Amino acid sequence: MNKDLFKRLYSLRFRTKIILGMALMLICSGLTIGLFLSAMSSRALLDEGKKRGMALTSGLAFRLAEPLLAMDFLRMKNSIDNNFDQYDDVLYIFLTDTNGNVLSHTFSGGFPSDLLKVNTDSRGPQPLLLGTERGAVYDFNVSVILGEQTLGSVRLGLSRDNMDAQIRQQRLIILICTLGVVSLGIVLALGFARTVTLRLNRLRESAEEIVRGNLNVQVGSPLEKNCWDIMECGRTDCPAHGDLRQRCWYLTGTLCLNCQDKAYPHKIESCRLCPVFRYNFGDEIQELAEVFDVMAVTIKRHIEELTEREKTIARQQGLLKTVMNVTPDFIALQDKDLTYRFASKAFCDYFGLSEDEMVGKTDSDIFAKKQAELHVREDRQILRTGRPLIKEITFRRLAGQHWFHIVKVPVYDQDGSIMGLLLAARDISMLKKIQEQLIQSQKMEDLGRLAGGVAHEINTPLGIILGYTQLLMDDTMDQEFLENLQVVEKQTKICRKIVSDLLGFSRHAQSVREAVDLNESLHEVVHLVKHAFSLKGIDIVQQLGETLPLLAGNKERLKQVWLNLLNNGADAIGRDGSIVVRSRQEPDGQIEVSVADTGPGIPPEHLNKIFDPFFTTKQVGKGTGLGLSVSFGIIKEHGGAISVQSPVPAEYLSDAVAPSGSSGPGAVFVIKLPTVQQGG
Repeated sequence: MNKDLFKRLYSLRFRTKIILGMALMLICSGLTIGLFLSAMSSRALLDEGKKRGMALTSGLAFRLAEPLLAMDFLRMKNSIDNNFDQYDDVLYIFLTDTNGNVLSHTFSGGFPSDLLKVNTDSRGPQPLLLGTERGAVYDFNVSVILGEQTLGSVRLGLSRDNMDAQIRQQRLIILICTLGVVSLGIVLALGFARTVTLRLNRLRESAEEIVRGNLNVQVGSPLEKNCWDIMECGRTDCPAHGDLRQRCWYLTGTLCLNCQDKAYPHKIESCRLCPVFRYNFGDEIQELAEVFDVMAVTIKRHIEELTEREKTIARQQGLLKTVMNVTPDFIALQDKDLTYRFASKAFCDYFGLSEDEMVGKTDSDIFAKKQAELHVREDRQILRTGRPLIKEITFRRLAGQHWFHIVKVPVYDQDGSIMGLLLAARDISMLKKIQEQLIQSQKMEDLGRLAGGVAHEINTPLGIILGYTQLLMDDTMDQEFLENLQVVEKQTKICRKIVSDLLGFSRHAQSVREAVDLNESLHEVVHLVKHAFSLKGIDIVQQLGETLPLLAGNKERLKQVWLNLLNNGADAIGRDGSIVVRSRQEPDGQIEVSVADTGPGIPPEHLNKIFDPFFTTKQVGKGTGLGLSVSFGIIKEHGGAISVQSPVPAEYLSDAVAPSGSSGPGAVFVIKLPTVQQGG
């Protein structure tokens, strides 16, 4: 029962609670005060009545002393009757002598002898309350004394009905006054509760508006005077100037001398001394309303910032996804459990899956068992050590063999722990084919040069054989021998024709010449290899001269030279280094191209043999020794010259890598080519 009552009281409206609470408080206080005043007034009236009765009895005893001594019964009777007639609440008066004999009384009927038995001792507590037929009576007993002699006693009966009537009247007045005060208090409580609840309802309605998404609410009442009106500062650049929603003590960066560069709530202590604060600051509900307005403005500002950030992130995500889907490279993100969380379009298309289908899969779902186990071992090694993995792998599919350059790097979260792996793979099958074709072409070119040398050596003895055969043909007369010599001559001429064809094949044919932009050809080759080199930590620095004149030559064959030199530099470096490509015009009009690397350099004993066919310092299977020989031939064909220096002179290295950035003495290939004007 108590719990139900408590729940009902708890569920009442706040206004009702205020009214009931104040009403109960006023009623309890009024009743307590009324009862206390009533008790005090009743006691005071009774005491006053007792004092009055005692005074009447004592006065009468004083006046009866002389008649009682003279035994003048008439005077006794007159005095008693006068007092009895004078006061309506006096019910009886009688006089007795020392022996208890009644000398005079006011009873119209017989004298009630029972009165002589009570209150006989005038020295006892006075008065004595008696119950009679006429109601409660205070009986007073006062001795009549003359000098030191007691002559008798006067008994006076004072009715209590009048006192009780006065007490009831006074209690009624007190009750009416109490009810009036309580009623007035309840009326005031109603007004106070209405004022408080109206302001609280505004807070509630504003909170509901915020919940509905409307942050342009203002609960605090408008100010009569704003801070710029009170201070008359004229600082229009102050954040508080013109802001009608927020109080200046809630704003950051205000230009007041006492609170500059301070933010709420640190500035509130200094603001309490400000005349603006003293003038405009309200009670706790007003303060709550103002803080509520500040909260709404702050939330709105934060939501706007978050919305803008969300739009920026969405744009960046869209752009990143577009880039990921457009790039031909395979890009995928795996979490710590090696589950795919993102895959680019090229990656998904290669395995015939959509992006949604790829997310949530593992390597065991898309690769063969052995390949998946290898990937898992490698991935867990990266997660454990944090070291990236770079390798080349090949797949054989129905469309043929595919080569991929794989890079796997760990991905870190904000606290520095590894949260997953990022995979980047590039299909280098075409590059592998081009490399194979280049090696084959280099082999064929060198084979042609070798065949030319062999053919040249064979051509001399063939000429001698043909000459002696023709001499024998002129000297012989034997027809049969002549026919045999003619066969030898014919076959020798056939051999000479074969040798001539071999020499024609071995000679560099005159290629088609055109105007070539050297910087453009260098840019194209650098762009071709830059990504592959960057995966090995090799940086290509270009320092190309501006407004170079055009060259007369074959652009594609020159690009083969640049590619050979860049590949040789990268092979020499291995990992982590730099290649500097420079071009400039010499004072004599020629164009100089240099390719310098920060590799281990070329030993001095190898410098004179570096351009010989089949000479190489690379491991078996890593090179044929034909690249520089082919490049040498192409440059000679263009009327230029190529040379090599090791270590690299400082003038051929960039400031970014020399000298502290280099890992070795390095080597530089310097090529000088004539321009269009020089070459005709």
